[in-house]
Amino acid sequence: MTQADTAKPVDPGKAAAHARARHFVILLGWVSLFADLCYEGMRGALGGYLAVLGASATAVGLVAGTGEAIGYGLRYVSGALADRTQRYWGLTIAGYATNLVAVPLLALAGSWPMVAVLVGLERLGKAVRSPAKSTLTSFAASDLGAGKAFAINEAMDQIGGLAGPLVVAGILAWRGETVSGYAWAFCVLAIPAAITIAVLLRARRLYPDPRSLDTSSPGDKGALGPRYKLYLVGVALVAIGLADWPLLAYHLQKTHVLSGQWLPVAYSAAMAVDGVAALVAGNLFDRDRARGRTGAGIVAAFVLGGAAYAPLVLASSGDAPYLAIAGIALWSITRSATESIGKALIAAIVPRGERGRAYGLYYLVWGIAWWGGSLLLGALYDRDRTFASVAAASALVAGAVVVALSSRARATTTAV
Repeated sequence: MTQADTAKPVDPGKAAAHARARHFVILLGWVSLFADLCYEGMRGALGGYLAVLGASATAVGLVAGTGEAIGYGLRYVSGALADRTQRYWGLTIAGYATNLVAVPLLALAGSWPMVAVLVGLERLGKAVRSPAKSTLTSFAASDLGAGKAFAINEAMDQIGGLAGPLVVAGILAWRGETVSGYAWAFCVLAIPAAITIAVLLRARRLYPDPRSLDTSSPGDKGALGPRYKLYLVGVALVAIGLADWPLLAYHLQKTHVLSGQWLPVAYSAAMAVDGVAALVAGNLFDRDRARGRTGAGIVAAFVLGGAAYAPLVLASSGDAPYLAIAGIALWSITRSATESIGKALIAAIVPRGERGRAYGLYYLVWGIAWWGGSLLLGALYDRDRTFASVAAASALVAGAVVVALSSRARATTTAV
């Protein structure tokens, strides 16, 4: 008897379900790609546009800070609304539709206060769509694997994040860094925003009730269990320790590791590493889940492995650029884990009827902790960059420990 004769037959039903889940996730990945092309293109141009409009540094900080506060602060509300109404498609489409309105209108803003209003509108859309879209992605997790589902989304997201700033840079090189040049860029960015909506509408037509993709138990409603709550503590610590790119870029330029013109290239390279690392992390996460674990240990391992990023980057100088390269790579890998399998873990430990609220609270905690950590690390850097590097590394180590311990907390239900 040959090996082919003894091979376990493939269940056609399971194969079809797997194919549908994969197709659904890839459709949502295209949504992320085009939406991030629009958003990251806008974000990359925003500072220069505000400068051309005559805004002060305080105004730039106000625009960016207020936008992020809106983007993170309202996500718990929108997540709870998604669970209560079950209108995941409606909230996702409404959230992405703001890109199609807010970004092109930046071309007509004329003043920094109007820019602030439009950026706030775009971030409001982000707040509305993020929990609902993450929940949609989680519905495909039981057949495709939570790690793979969120990793594909993150990898395609980073492709858009790479392309957006490059598109804007090309337009500005063509039309000049003037109000007119930026207006051209914002108008062109309406194209990927429109494609995003078109892909979403097709996905909704093909999968009107994506909950049918989820073969797991609905689970109990009304409480997010101890495992999830302890995990959020770990998430907060990771967010505190994972510095935002502007602080790293500030150090690299100040210490002459990289000149200003090379910083966008370094950031693009970091996003490329992020995308590749997400796919690796997703595969390891699903293998860990297949062994009967929650996957928290894989998330913790990636966070712990990245704890050295701050000492490496902040110790770098023009004489030791290799330290910065190693540190940025570790920063990218850790960031990838939080953006992919960090979300996948919620799909694994939270019942599907509570995931909108769970993702909303996750984003809210992350946003508040990230904001506080940015202030803390910036203040410590101004005093002594060694203090900042120790604080960042310590927060990540503590976060990794808490995330690992969350797998031992009592589970109220089995999700995916």
